[in-house]
Amino acid sequence: MPSWDDVVRIGCALPEVEESTSYRTPALKVRGKGFARLRTEAEGGLMLTCPLEEKEALLASGNPAFYTTPHYDGYGSILIDLTRIGPDQLAELIEDAWRGRAPKTVIRRHDESSSA
Repeated sequence: MPSWDDVVRIGCALPEVEESTSYRTPALKVRGKGFARLRTEAEGGLMLTCPLEEKEALLASGNPAFYTTPHYDGYGSILIDLTRIGPDQLAELIEDAWRGRAPKTVIRRHDESSSA
Protein backbone atom coordinates (compact mmCIF):
# COMPACT_ATOMS: atom_id res chain seq x y z
CA MET A 1 0.00 0.00 0.00
CA PRO A 2 1.59 3.29 -1.08
CA SER A 3 1.93 6.16 1.39
CA TRP A 4 2.53 9.89 1.11
CA ASP A 5 6.24 9.14 1.45
CA ASP A 6 5.99 7.00 -1.70
CA VAL A 7 4.19 9.83 -3.50
CA VAL A 8 7.01 12.20 -2.52
CA ARG A 9 9.70 9.73 -3.61
CA ILE A 10 8.04 9.19 -6.99
CA GLY A 11 7.29 12.86 -7.54
CA CYS A 12 10.67 14.19 -6.44
CA ALA A 13 12.39 11.87 -8.93
CA LEU A 14 10.88 14.08 -11.65
CA PRO A 15 12.66 17.31 -12.65
CA GLU A 16 12.08 20.50 -10.68
CA VAL A 17 9.59 18.99 -8.22
CA GLU A 18 9.57 20.33 -4.70
CA GLU A 19 7.75 19.39 -1.55
CA SER A 20 5.51 22.21 -0.45
CA THR A 21 2.10 22.83 1.04
CA SER A 22 -1.28 23.67 -0.40
CA TYR A 23 -4.24 24.59 1.78
CA ARG A 24 -1.96 23.83 4.76
CA THR A 25 -1.51 20.22 3.66
CA PRO A 26 1.50 18.44 2.14
CA ALA A 27 1.80 18.96 -1.60
CA LEU A 28 4.11 18.56 -4.58
CA LYS A 29 4.74 21.37 -7.04
CA VAL A 30 6.70 21.87 -10.22
CA ARG A 31 7.90 25.44 -10.69
CA GLY A 32 5.34 26.58 -8.14
CA LYS A 33 2.39 24.81 -9.78
CA GLY A 34 0.72 22.19 -7.62
CA PHE A 35 -0.07 18.78 -9.05
CA ALA A 36 -0.43 16.55 -5.97
CA ARG A 37 -1.88 17.20 -2.52
CA LEU A 38 -2.51 14.96 0.46
CA ARG A 39 -6.01 15.77 1.61
CA THR A 40 -6.87 15.92 5.30
CA GLU A 41 -10.56 16.48 4.67
CA ALA A 42 -13.01 13.82 5.93
CA GLU A 43 -12.83 11.91 2.64
CA GLY A 44 -9.02 11.95 2.72
CA GLY A 45 -7.09 10.68 -0.26
CA LEU A 46 -4.52 12.01 -2.64
CA MET A 47 -5.55 14.71 -5.11
CA LEU A 48 -3.79 14.61 -8.47
CA THR A 49 -4.43 17.02 -11.31
CA CYS A 50 -5.55 15.52 -14.61
CA PRO A 51 -7.55 16.45 -17.69
CA LEU A 52 -11.33 16.20 -17.24
CA GLU A 53 -11.49 13.43 -19.87
CA GLU A 54 -9.00 11.33 -17.90
CA LYS A 55 -10.91 11.96 -14.68
CA GLU A 56 -14.13 10.77 -16.28
CA ALA A 57 -12.42 7.65 -17.66
CA LEU A 58 -10.86 6.80 -14.29
CA LEU A 59 -14.18 7.21 -12.50
CA ALA A 60 -15.99 5.18 -15.18
CA SER A 61 -13.46 2.35 -14.82
CA GLY A 62 -15.18 1.24 -11.64
CA ASN A 63 -11.84 0.97 -9.85
CA PRO A 64 -12.57 1.78 -6.18
CA ALA A 65 -9.23 3.58 -5.89
CA PHE A 66 -10.69 6.55 -7.80
CA TYR A 67 -13.35 8.88 -6.50
CA THR A 68 -14.37 12.52 -6.35
CA THR A 69 -16.42 14.87 -4.21
CA PRO A 70 -18.82 17.66 -5.21
CA HIS A 71 -16.02 20.15 -4.46
CA TYR A 72 -14.10 18.80 -7.48
CA ASP A 73 -17.05 18.68 -9.91
CA GLY A 74 -15.98 20.24 -13.19
CA TYR A 75 -12.37 20.50 -12.04
CA GLY A 76 -9.46 18.59 -13.57
CA SER A 77 -8.40 16.50 -10.62
CA ILE A 78 -8.98 12.99 -9.36
CA LEU A 79 -8.99 11.72 -5.79
CA ILE A 80 -7.12 8.50 -5.08
CA ASP A 81 -7.48 6.12 -2.16
CA LEU A 82 -3.86 5.16 -1.50
CA THR A 83 -4.98 1.94 0.20
CA ARG A 84 -6.51 0.73 -3.08
CA ILE A 85 -3.97 1.64 -5.76
CA GLY A 86 -0.91 -0.25 -6.91
CA PRO A 87 2.49 1.42 -6.92
CA ASP A 88 2.97 1.19 -10.70
CA GLN A 89 -0.36 2.81 -11.50
CA LEU A 90 0.29 5.47 -8.86
CA ALA A 91 3.67 6.29 -10.41
CA GLU A 92 2.08 6.60 -13.85
CA LEU A 93 -0.63 8.94 -12.56
CA ILE A 94 1.89 11.09 -10.67
CA GLU A 95 4.01 11.48 -13.80
CA ASP A 96 0.91 12.33 -15.86
CA ALA A 97 -0.06 14.99 -13.30
CA TRP A 98 3.49 16.38 -13.38
CA ARG A 99 3.41 16.50 -17.20
CA GLY A 100 0.19 18.49 -17.03
CA ARG A 101 1.85 21.23 -14.97
CA ALA A 102 5.54 21.22 -15.91
CA PRO A 103 6.81 23.65 -18.54
CA LYS A 104 7.31 22.08 -21.98
CA THR A 105 11.06 22.70 -21.86
CA VAL A 106 11.36 20.75 -18.59
CA ILE A 107 9.30 17.86 -20.02
CA ARG A 108 11.39 17.82 -23.20
CA ARG A 109 14.67 17.71 -21.23
CA HIS A 110 13.30 14.89 -19.08
CA ASP A 111 12.15 12.89 -22.10
CA GLU A 112 15.47 13.39 -23.89
CA SER A 113 17.49 12.28 -20.85
CA SER A 114 15.19 9.29 -20.28
CA SER A 115 15.56 8.03 -23.83
CA ALA A 116 19.34 8.47 -23.90
